[in-house]
Amino acid sequence: MSRLLALLLILLEWTRPGLPSPLRPICDLRVLNHFIKEARDAEVAMKSCREGCSLSESVTVPQTRVELDVWEKKNALEQAQEVQTGLWLLKPALSLLQTSVTNTALLSHIDNSIRNLLSISAVLRSLNIQEFTPPASAAGLEGTWTVSSSTDLLQVHVNFLRGKVRLLLLDAQACQQDVS
Repeated sequence: MSRLLALLLILLEWTRPGLPSPLRPICDLRVLNHFIKEARDAEVAMKSCREGCSLSESVTVPQTRVELDVWEKKNALEQAQEVQTGLWLLKPALSLLQTSVTNTALLSHIDNSIRNLLSISAVLRSLNIQEFTPPASAAGLEGTWTVSSSTDLLQVHVNFLRGKVRLLLLDAQACQQDVS
């Protein structure tokens, strides 16, 4: 519900007539910060979960480590592909967790995390960031690793949002203010 309210406020602010727009509302990092907070809440809930919280099998996830000098040398398309690949990997990983978990309190956090990933994909589309065309399988995909625990998966999710997604949105061409 709070995510829907945030999206509604963004749209209302975006369409408000007669006011200068310093940044496109979709570029407001408070929305991403909200998604990161919800991802952290899921991680905390997982750490306190005692039963019905395990991952049924290992999953491939994106590497979350960011070396800024390497990241900054990549062009916008390479950065976008790296983030889109990560989102593509996290969606089925979280969906598998969703089907594996029986703890209802944790399940609502996982549902939120999946919806937030879909929202992030929509934000990237609205910023004209090229959508990722996934390969037939994750096997051999660069910049990935495998996790076998629910806690590790949710930690990767948080770190991915805090790192690569944040960096991509900070540098998105559509979010840059014109300096005249």
